[in-house]
Amino acid sequence: MIRTDRLTDTFISLTAIDCPSFGERAMADRLTTELNKLGLCVEEDDAGIKTNGTAGNLFAVLPGTVDGEPLLFSGHMDTVQPAMHKKAQKHSDGTITSDGTTVLGADDAAGLAAILEALTSIKDDALPHRTLEILFTIAEEPYARGSEAFDYSKVKSHEAYVLDLAGTVGRAAYAAPTICSFTFEIFGKSSHAGFAPEEGVHAIAVAAQAISQLKMGRVDDETTLNIGTIEGGSATNIVPDHCIVKGEIRSYTHATVERVLESLVSKFNSTAASYGATCQMNSHFGCRAYEIPRQHPVILRYEEACANTGVSMQLCKTFGGSDVNQFEQHGITGLVIANAMFGAHSCKEYTSVADLKKVAEITQQLMTSKTKHFEED
Repeated sequence: MIRTDRLTDTFISLTAIDCPSFGERAMADRLTTELNKLGLCVEEDDAGIKTNGTAGNLFAVLPGTVDGEPLLFSGHMDTVQPAMHKKAQKHSDGTITSDGTTVLGADDAAGLAAILEALTSIKDDALPHRTLEILFTIAEEPYARGSEAFDYSKVKSHEAYVLDLAGTVGRAAYAAPTICSFTFEIFGKSSHAGFAPEEGVHAIAVAAQAISQLKMGRVDDETTLNIGTIEGGSATNIVPDHCIVKGEIRSYTHATVERVLESLVSKFNSTAASYGATCQMNSHFGCRAYEIPRQHPVILRYEEACANTGVSMQLCKTFGGSDVNQFEQHGITGLVIANAMFGAHSCKEYTSVADLKKVAEITQQLMTSKTKHFEED
């Protein structure tokens, strides 16, 4: 039985832990303790070393009591800024907010708490369940860096549920985009801006000219392009010889992202050459697009779990990335499910006790479901 008081206490205590991306040590220690209490052996990997963080991903297995393919359940340990010294406030109407100076941390403490409560209730009530694999990742917010570094040979599951979607309980994202972050570094030539400006090669001017040729915002119905930061120059009286431009591309079609990136490279390189400058580009595909068939068992099982909990399933596409983008690259079909977080990535983030309970109940239903994996059919 899901215990609302225990779930709420767990959630509030998790939100109090400082756990910015790449600084999840305290959260990892707390979750390891909780999983150990449930009899799960926890393995921490070296993702922290690979990403210069303080902790690695946590992986644990609860052996099944009935036959059936294993299922993977996942949430991330990091929180977006401002994330330090969070103070959850529980209100009389059942909502839970921060004190307004930080995020609440329901992204993703609500998912972590729901997984822990579902596991605890299964153990308390001796509920039959298939083998359950648990993965708590680091650094999900900066383009799923933790799950990117994980060794998937440890995982036996072919299907996963990631508790990391904002909105009404029952929502689930079956498709997500490729997200490519890029950096252009432009090298010009410095000179005195007052005495000899014609001797310089203005790196910021190169960047401005290249950017002016781009179609920013919505490139098409399923693709966006954004230049997010520009950095350059050292003084107002010096022609800047260096400029760094950073941005991202998102699209539901991976090939489109590659095409847009190639176009960017061409425009920046040709513009730099016309000024007598040089240009270097680095890119990182933190997420790769995927779409799950509507009749896939991972969706049908979720629909059944929602119905058993009195919740209507609502399928949607998301234009954000998650750990599922990484799972899909390793043969794991994942569904990102709503986990009782609203207003995420803002100081107005909130959740409610009633929604937390619904998510924990749905998670328990998924963990004890008898719906077969597609390879068993």
